[in-house]
Amino acid sequence: MSRAQARKPARGPGGLPFVTPALGDEIEQWLRQLGAERRMSAHTVEAYRRDACQFLAFLALHHGGRVGTGGFARLLPADIRAYMAKRRGESVGSRSLMRMLAGIRSLARFLESQGHAASAALSAVRAPKIARSLPKPLAVAAATRVADPDERAGEDRDPWILARDAAVLALLYGAGLRIGEALAIQRKDFPEPGQGDVIVVTGKGDKTRMVPVIAPVVALVAAYAAQCPYNLAPQGPLFVGAKGGPLRARIVQLAMARLRGALDLPPSATPHALRHSFATHLLARGGDLRAIQELLGHASLSTTQIYTAVDTAHLLKAYRAAHPRA
Repeated sequence: MSRAQARKPARGPGGLPFVTPALGDEIEQWLRQLGAERRMSAHTVEAYRRDACQFLAFLALHHGGRVGTGGFARLLPADIRAYMAKRRGESVGSRSLMRMLAGIRSLARFLESQGHAASAALSAVRAPKIARSLPKPLAVAAATRVADPDERAGEDRDPWILARDAAVLALLYGAGLRIGEALAIQRKDFPEPGQGDVIVVTGKGDKTRMVPVIAPVVALVAAYAAQCPYNLAPQGPLFVGAKGGPLRARIVQLAMARLRGALDLPPSATPHALRHSFATHLLARGGDLRAIQELLGHASLSTTQIYTAVDTAHLLKAYRAAHPRA
């Protein structure tokens, strides 16, 4: 999918029976703005569209009529709390409710920017609290073995596929990439051994960042490229599937699942856990928190700070296990 396609909403809200045509048009413009101007992914735009439609359908039923462009100005905090209570009764979690509120607030701000009345009710309702769970990194030895092609040598798979999977997983752990970022790398953008150690990665919001790549990872990618039976075009994807097309994230997840069984790893050992492992292990070795934030592509330092809690938890666990008076 091209970037232009990714920014388009999955489908427009035109013809919705619970809103007026005028509000339907405004919603279409809002969704286009989310994709084109705010550069949200197609999945995020679709989630916002779905959340807004579910809320507006509830509102129409709640008030007994279609919702118009002025409907948000007449909202009461009780209306929003009633909807949240309804969704809670449908076993919707706090994270989804928080996203729903964010989407509704975004639509309300857009309507206000278009000259419609503002809504005070949305700012009067607090978002639900989310229990923040700590990332679950792998131990250094386990993360290293995951990226070792010899660990799957006995599988009935083509050697080049095993080399490819090892290269992808090594890149996730060695550079802290998201799986989508790794699979989006083009052949021309990855250095050959001895010819560079930095790649440019496109992350969330189409933001680019420079990420160093250590020599062992460059060597693993080169070994995969040498064995790959397909011509890796400079403008094409670096990692390809069994039939030569772009490699899908699901294939990497399945490869990690096989390694979980072979190495007796916990269910939390996923491709994304390798990114957590990169950050945690770097911090444990004295890495600067701000530098780690830039390497991971986090927009806020508070997102990166969670790894300090992980490192402290590991330290206390080792202390309790080793100290004679613990």
